[in-house]
Amino acid sequence: MRNSVRKLRSSRELSQSQLGTALGVSRQTINAIETERYTPSLPLALSMAKFFEVSVEEMFHANESPADDQ
Repeated sequence: MRNSVRKLRSSRELSQSQLGTALGVSRQTINAIETERYTPSLPLALSMAKFFEVSVEEMFHANESPADDQ
């Protein structure tokens, strides 16, 4: 599942640690989400969407695969 977490975090000039602290998760969790090695739970995805003031659908792109970028 593709996501825009890194782009959203960078646009606010936040480190992975700062975002993790704000959401109550570790920096490693944020890194795993950004690198698409981990899909967050629904409660965490909702918290992230609320934090960034976007919809979950705007942040996570279930219908896109890496091949869609080419």
